[in-house]
Amino acid sequence: MKISTRGRYAVRVMIDLAQHDTGSYVPLMDIAKRQEISEKYLEAIVSILSKNNFLLSLRGKGGGYKLARPAASYTVASILKLVEGSFAPVACLEKTPNPCKRAPKCLTLKMWKGFQKMTEDYFGGITVEDLVKQKLT
Repeated sequence: MKISTRGRYAVRVMIDLAQHDTGSYVPLMDIAKRQEISEKYLEAIVSILSKNNFLLSLRGKGGGYKLARPAASYTVASILKLVEGSFAPVACLEKTPNPCKRAPKCLTLKMWKGFQKMTEDYFGGITVEDLVKQKLT
């Protein structure tokens, strides 16, 4: 499984906003400079995060972005699932029920399910607050 730049940057945006949480909105330009990510690319990422109520946004003077909830309430798993779509390591695990006609006799399906669960459990146990405070499991 490979996490895309969009997934990695989404996590970095959430950490950045947690680190700079003063109660006011943080301009996208400030996040982009600190994270060394283009504003244009970040716009697409914060749009996804905002539309799914991970971030609050405000346009105009004094506008920008801030976390919609405390940093401890966001897991890395929730962020990655939102922007990446799924932790499924193989296509047949992306849908429920499994659409593969070989699933009942597949000798590798249990292994792939275990890998997916391990990944979800690991990232589900790490919050944005943990990353800010570097309390990794």
